[in-house]
Amino acid sequence: MIIFCVGLSHHTAPVELRERLSYTPIVLKAALARFGCDHHSRPAGLKELVILSTCNRLELYAVAATERFDALLDFISETRQAPIADFEAYLYRYTGADAVEHLARVASGLDSMILGEPQILGQITNAFEEALGHDAAGSILSGLFRAAIHTGKRARTETAIGHNPATVSSVAIKLAEASIGNLPEAHVLIVGAGEMAELAVKALRARGVTHLAVVNRTHERAMRLAEQWGGQALTFEELTEAMLAADLVITSTGAPHTLITPDLVRNVMQHRPDRPLVLVDIAVPRDIDPDVRGIANVFCYDIDDLQSHLNDTVTEREHEIPHVVAIIAEEVNAFMAWMHSLEIKPVITELRAKADALRRTELDKALRRLPNLDEDERQCVEFLSESLMNKLLHDLTLRLKAEAGNGHAAEYAAAVRYLFALSD
Repeated sequence: MIIFCVGLSHHTAPVELRERLSYTPIVLKAALARFGCDHHSRPAGLKELVILSTCNRLELYAVAATERFDALLDFISETRQAPIADFEAYLYRYTGADAVEHLARVASGLDSMILGEPQILGQITNAFEEALGHDAAGSILSGLFRAAIHTGKRARTETAIGHNPATVSSVAIKLAEASIGNLPEAHVLIVGAGEMAELAVKALRARGVTHLAVVNRTHERAMRLAEQWGGQALTFEELTEAMLAADLVITSTGAPHTLITPDLVRNVMQHRPDRPLVLVDIAVPRDIDPDVRGIANVFCYDIDDLQSHLNDTVTEREHEIPHVVAIIAEEVNAFMAWMHSLEIKPVITELRAKADALRRTELDKALRRLPNLDEDERQCVEFLSESLMNKLLHDLTLRLKAEAGNGHAAEYAAAVRYLFALSD
C-alpha cells in the first residue's frame, strides 16, 4: 500500500481559490460519509482517506495499492463542484516518505502562514477524528496521523517553536491596530463565536479593548463568548446596527457565503461617512465581499493580507526550525520503518502458522508412538517442540523485520514465500 497526498495552501493558491474548494463542516461530513459508506465503490481503488481543510490549506491524504492522484482530483472536483482545470496548476503532490514528512511539517507548524502557530495541530486532530468517525481512515492513515500529531506535540514541548505564539487572530488585530490607532477606545464587533473568534476576543482584551460586541448565528454561543469576556451578545438581525457603532469588525464564521455585502457596508457608511470602518476577514470561505474595498473610508483585509504583517516573534522562532526538522526526521524514519514492517508482517504470520501446523502434525505422530507418557511428560515434549520452532524462527523473523525497515520488504517477502512454499 502507498500513502500519497495532494493539496494546495496559502503558499500556492490565492484565497479566492481556497475558499472555493474549502470543505465546510457540512460538506466535509457529506464527502467522508460518501467515501466511507461503501468500501466497494470508493473512487478508483482508494482504500483510506483523510481530508484536512483549513483557512490556509486543503490536503487530501489517501492510501491505495498504486498512486492514484487522478482519483483524488476527481474526488475534489465532484465534491466541490469545480473543474479540475481550475485548480490543478495550484496543487502539490507527495508520495510515500515525502507525504509523511509533509504532514509532520504541517503538524509542527513549519508550513503555516504564521510559523509555529498552535491551531493547526488541533485542526489535524479534528480532520483525523472526522475521517475515523465516517470509516474513511483505516489502520495506515490512523498510524500516519497519530505519528504526525505526536510529532507536532514533540516539536512544541522539546523546542521553542511555539513560544510567544502568534495566531491569525492576533496578527489580524495588530494589523487593525495600525489602521485604527487607539485600539483600547475602539468599538469592536466580532462576527462569529468559534475558536478563531475566541482567540480574537482574547487578543483584543489583552490590548485593553473594552467596547466589545459579538454577533453569531446561534445567539447562545454569542452570549457565552460575550459573557466570558465582558462583551455584549447580539443577533444577526442587529448586524447593521452593530456595524454603525463599530470602528473595527472582525469576521470568523463557517458560513459558505459572504455575510457582509457592499450594499450593507454602503448603507452603514451613509450614516457615518467621515468615520473610518476597518473590516478584517479571517474566514475561509470569506465572510466579507472583497468589493467593499471600493467604498470610501472603508479598509478591508482578508487572510492573505496578513501574510506581510507577521509579528516580530517569528524571527525568534525561526532559530528553532533545525531542532524541529531533526524531530521530524526521527519520527518520519520511525513511521516508515513501521510502514515497511506491515509489508513483511503477513509473510511472518504465514510462515509461523505453517511452521506451527507442521510442528503439531509431527508432535501428534510422536505422541501416538509414546502412549505411556503421563500428562507432565506430554507437556514437556510439546514445550520442546514449540521451543525449537520459536528458536529456529527467531533470527529469521528479526532479519526480515530489519530488512523491511531498510526498504527491502518486497524482495524478502517474495524470497520467503518461494523458499517456504507459502501462498502468493
